[in-house]
Amino acid sequence: MEHPMSLPPCFAAPDAATRAVPIIAVDRERLPALLDRLPAHARLWCQTNGFAGEPNSVLLVPTPEGQPLCVLAGVGACEDPLALAALPGLLPTGDYRLDGERGLPIDPGRALLGWGLGAYQFQRYRKNGRPPARLVLEDDASSQSEAFAQLKASTLVRDLVNTPTEDMGPDELEAVVRRIGHAHGAEVRCVRGEQLLAENFPAIHAVGRASHREPRLIELTWGEAHAPRISIVGKGVCFDTGGLDLKPAEGMRNMKKDMGGAAHAIALAQLVMGRKLPVRLQLLVGAVENAVAANAYRPGEVLRTRAGITVEVDNTDAEGRIVLCDALTYAAESHPELIVDFATLTGAARIALGPDLPALFCNDETLARDILAASEASSDPLWRLPLWRPYLSYLASPIADLANSGPSRMAGAITAAVYLDRFVPRDLPWAHLDVYAWNDNPRPGRPAGGEAQGLRALFTLLRQRYPRT
Repeated sequence: MEHPMSLPPCFAAPDAATRAVPIIAVDRERLPALLDRLPAHARLWCQTNGFAGEPNSVLLVPTPEGQPLCVLAGVGACEDPLALAALPGLLPTGDYRLDGERGLPIDPGRALLGWGLGAYQFQRYRKNGRPPARLVLEDDASSQSEAFAQLKASTLVRDLVNTPTEDMGPDELEAVVRRIGHAHGAEVRCVRGEQLLAENFPAIHAVGRASHREPRLIELTWGEAHAPRISIVGKGVCFDTGGLDLKPAEGMRNMKKDMGGAAHAIALAQLVMGRKLPVRLQLLVGAVENAVAANAYRPGEVLRTRAGITVEVDNTDAEGRIVLCDALTYAAESHPELIVDFATLTGAARIALGPDLPALFCNDETLARDILAASEASSDPLWRLPLWRPYLSYLASPIADLANSGPSRMAGAITAAVYLDRFVPRDLPWAHLDVYAWNDNPRPGRPAGGEAQGLRALFTLLRQRYPRT
């Protein structure tokens, strides 16, 4: 099979299989039958250690001489990409391979993805202990090449979100897009600073004008001109102080992650280009820092947007939707078949759905059904919330077309979505993902810090809609 020129440290090439320790995936129901097939000392070892096949449990079974015989790995659902994600950190350093004959059937591609997600370490600023255990790859280019691409995209999201703002501001985010664009032969342009006003992106400029780092709209285009057009939009607020409506310290602590939507959009664009989907891709990232200075935009100001809609600033901490509205308007001008946006937009979505379930909003029923089916197929959960347009009344303004926020705390994720809906033509299929992009606590396959959510689901949708010929 085709492997990357240099494998990540958690994988070994297929020729290491002969010396690798077999991993036998098992659950509680199938454990007794498996134990009957193991040597007597192995059965005794399992009983002594109380191994019951529970998910994320692992037992290294030795030979009578004390050498590794096999690994018993407790799993839940075999289709879960994270079924084996605990193993890279729990097993001793060495090479391991899946034993498909004695164990539960786990798709090699999903095993690769979960193993890589479980082995992930963010090491830009320090080295994190011992290297992970290595999974020996199988000779199956079709499933594993795509799994590698999805793993690379997911770890890109994690790396971008985990990087502090000093090293991941608008300049650095632009550099990432340029690097990825160059690798795939894409065109990249950037509208910065006062040029945003000249080219009619006033809302993006307003949010970012107080920072010493110029606000900007980053645009990447790729693919044949005649191919179906799709637009992917990301909220790139590289740090969010809240602006003049300043966040409290605990609310500001992790605001390096407020560019998580941009990280997702960039990673999805990388997948589209890397897998050569037959589309004309437009990636748009509004990259700003919502800072506090004498020229910061103020509560009560009325902003003009690219769409000509006027917006009264009720709260400077509801800045993401202001950045996105100009980008969505611009995306719609190209008349794409589909617009998708990612944004770490509201705390209300987390209150409603918790940290693991991104909120999906969609103005097209067929698109919504397809996304949810892709979510289930890729084991990448999303939950649809209603795009309930009557709640736009919560954003009424006495002096402008609408406000960016309002006094009511009800339905905050929905009101943010219907705000964005004002800037997307009704006949243009559009999906909005309100993501957390973060793990508060470490779990198998989900280390604390930045996280990709909904990325695999949306790529699965695009791959199904635009198959490679």
